[in-house]
Amino acid sequence: MMRTAAISTPRLDKMPGMFFSATAKEVKGTDHSLLEDKTPKRRPKTFGMDVKAYLRSMIPHLESGMKAAKSKDILSADEVMQWSQSLEKLLTNQTGQVVFGRFLKSEFSEENMEFWLACEDYKQTQSDLLRYKAEKIYKAFVHSDAAKQINIDFRTRESTAKKMKAPTPTCFDEAQKVVYTLMEKDSYPRFLKSNIYLNLLNDLQANSLK
Repeated sequence: MMRTAAISTPRLDKMPGMFFSATAKEVKGTDHSLLEDKTPKRRPKTFGMDVKAYLRSMIPHLESGMKAAKSKDILSADEVMQWSQSLEKLLTNQTGQVVFGRFLKSEFSEENMEFWLACEDYKQTQSDLLRYKAEKIYKAFVHSDAAKQINIDFRTRESTAKKMKAPTPTCFDEAQKVVYTLMEKDSYPRFLKSNIYLNLLNDLQANSLK
C-alpha cells in the first residue's frame, strides 16, 4: 500500500505579503498607504543549506506516530509529480504555491508570485472595495517606486496606471499575464530542477516505499 505524507495546507490569507479581502469596517479609517519593506535583501550564503530542515518542518516523518490527517491535508508523491506538468497545475495547488513561492524567494523574485496571487484575490473583490484594493496592489507592485516592483514592460505599466482612474475587476489582467508568462518561461523550469522541489519529491517517494 502506498503511504502518503501528512502536510498542513496553509491558508492563503495568512501568507505574508499578500493582499486579501478586507471588510468595509477594516477599510474605514485606512490611509490607503502601504508599509514598504525597506529591509535590504541579503543573498543567502548557500541556497539549499536549509532545505532538509525546511522539508522536515513541512513533511512530518511517518515514524513520528502522528495521527492520520484528513484527506484534504495529504500530499502524495503523485500530486507533487503533477506539478511538473504545467505551471497552471502547480499554482492550482495551495501547497504548490507555498513551495514555489519559497523557491522564488531564494531567487529574490517572490514579488511575481505575490502579485499573481493578489490579482487572483482582487478579481473576487466586492465592487465597493475595488478602488481601495486596486490602489494597494498598484502601489505595492506596479508603480515605478513600488517596494516590490514587478518586471513588466513600459507599455503594460502605463496601461495599468491609466486603468487606476476607474478600477475594474480586470484592470490587472494584462500585467498579471505578463508576470505569469515570465514565471512560466523563466522561474518554473528552474524550479523543477531545484533542490527544494526534487528533495520534496524524493522524500515523498521514499516514504511511499516504506
